[in-house]
Formats: sequence, structure tokens, C-alpha cells
Amino acid sequence: MRKYPPLQMSVRGIIEEMEPLATPELNDYLNPSALEVAFDDGLCDADEAKIEIQWTTRDDYKFHYTDTDEINFRWGKHPHGGDYVHVPGLEHYHPPPDASSDPDEVKASCIRQTPEALVTRAVLKLWRVAYHTDSYAPLNAGHNPP
Repeated sequence: MRKYPPLQMSVRGIIEEMEPLATPELNDYLNPSALEVAFDDGLCDADEAKIEIQWTTRDDYKFHYTDTDEINFRWGKHPHGGDYVHVPGLEHYHPPPDASSDPDEVKASCIRQTPEALVTRAVLKLWRVAYHTDSYAPLNAGHNPP
């Protein structure tokens, strides 16, 4: 199940307001499944980056970062199955460099809020701090909400 109004209105508007390096676009205007946010610069040595955002009608979400240096990480909130039951809560973080789904590498997310506006602001703030410090360390080091 997808939730398009937050992607089109709230999330996209917040990104346009807060992040001058970003350009948010729906991946398909007729049948969108994600909001793709292109960045004119990436973290650390990356020249470009993007965050793909998906949101469901159950307010589950995924913010997946990728860049030209092949770095991946993501924040998500959705039910866990199988090996993920040890992660506290539904909110979780897949760290760089490869956003591994290995249960030993998935961490509880520092983002504990659920409204799309707060989650989006938290992700952008964490991204911006990592950008300015030229480090991946701040990406999941914020306080609730970051």
C-alpha cells in the first residue's frame, strides 16, 4: 500500500524548503511508487547522491541513500520478520557502506517520530550534519527527534 499525498505534498515541500542541494521528483507521475531526491553533492567524496523515499498507508517508510561512491544506507520503519525480531521497535537503520540487512548490522534508528513531516526533517538534518562533518558517523547519532 502506498501513501502518495505525503510524498507529493508534505515530504516534497519540506525537502524543497530545507535542502538547497536537493531536487525531489516522483519516480513516475502516472503511477508513482517513490519520491526520488537527487542531490548535487554527496557525502564524503561522492559527487552526486539520491535518497529514494517510500511511504505506505500504514505510515511505514523507507529513506534509502545511494551515491556515486556506491555508498548505501537507509532509515526505515516497518514490521520485521525472521531474523530482524531482535531490532527494538519498528524503526531501524541500515548503516553504510552497503545498507546490509544482516541482523547483526541493522541498528535501532535514532528517529522515533512517525509523522512524515518530522521523519523527513530528521533525515534531512542528519544528512546535513554528516555532510558538514564529512563523516557517516552522525547519520544515526541524533536525539529524538534529531
